[in-house]
Amino acid sequence: MNFRTKPHIKQAIQQAAAWCGVDDSAFVMNAAYKAALETIQTHERTIVSRKDYDAILNALENPVPPLEALRDAFARHDQMIESR
Repeated sequence: MNFRTKPHIKQAIQQAAAWCGVDDSAFVMNAAYKAALETIQTHERTIVSRKDYDAILNALENPVPPLEALRDAFARHDQMIESR
């Protein structure tokens, strides 16, 4: 990969790569890969407190009955879909 960058950034990458015993491309690719995995993990995982976790499980195990407004909304939806 070819990147245009400022000389001080290139120099820092070259120095860090040399300390790690790899070439510039391998160093940058490794750093980019680590950043990509972190970004993916951050967006695919939700961390909640123990209290919230317990509340979520309780809501899943003991759902409240639907309110009248929700039943009405579903009925309207069904009518709209049937009329198409």
